[in-house]
Amino acid sequence: MSGRVAVLGSLNVDVVTLVERHPLPGETLLGEAGGTFAGGKGGNQAAAAARAGAAVAMLARVGDDGPGRAYVDRLSRLGVDTSAVSTSDSAPTGTAFITVDEQGENSIIVVAGANGQRAPDLVEQAGRLDRGDVLLCSLEVHLDTVADAARAAHAAGARVVINLAPYAALPADVIGLADPVVVNESEMRELADSDLVPQSLLVTFGAAGARWGTDGVDGIPVPESDLGDTVGAGDAFCGALAAALAGGADRITALEAANAAGGAAVRWVGAQPDSAL
Repeated sequence: MSGRVAVLGSLNVDVVTLVERHPLPGETLLGEAGGTFAGGKGGNQAAAAARAGAAVAMLARVGDDGPGRAYVDRLSRLGVDTSAVSTSDSAPTGTAFITVDEQGENSIIVVAGANGQRAPDLVEQAGRLDRGDVLLCSLEVHLDTVADAARAAHAAGARVVINLAPYAALPADVIGLADPVVVNESEMRELADSDLVPQSLLVTFGAAGARWGTDGVDGIPVPESDLGDTVGAGDAFCGALAAALAGGADRITALEAANAAGGAAVRWVGAQPDSAL
């Protein structure tokens, strides 16, 4: 019987502004509204796991505001269980302010908002997972919440998958219980420079594929004419990986499913398909 995927991570609302060029310090420019979109690694991964067919629960925190409610509604429409998403009474929903110039270069300011708060309620939810379930964590939320939730889920018998992104040093015992720790090449270098030693390590190499221990898959060629952007491709990989593992897949089968999801994600623009809020 397939288990569930619980995703512990961030929900960010991406506010995009289009400009001719990026402003200089102290300068004011007029821009054009580019739209408001669903983002954040947690939301991206939950949406990807749902696309892969898993039963998904979102463990996250938003503010008591319109953008947060709109994001939770979107996840619900995607089939994600949002009953464990809590509302902060002191911080807004996380927001990423993204400015894009005519050459496509981005500048981004992220305000963590509710994502940055400790969330004991989410740790409690992680402790209610069962054997066969998968807890997928990323690091755009309070690191103590990630560590405590990983320990609680592991103690309950669930599998813990940690996407060490954006890179941060978690306690050694938390790194040791993850199966696997997922990193890209730059995160792998930072991990190698630390004292942390994963027992199970999966490294993604973008278009070159991925390797989990002695198992590996090659990248999936995507014609240049079909390319959208690479935003969210890593999150799509992680969400599909967790879905496959919750379904009982072995390493190579899970790698193949994740690799296919990452390859598909570069064919659309943005972190999630049809992500406007």
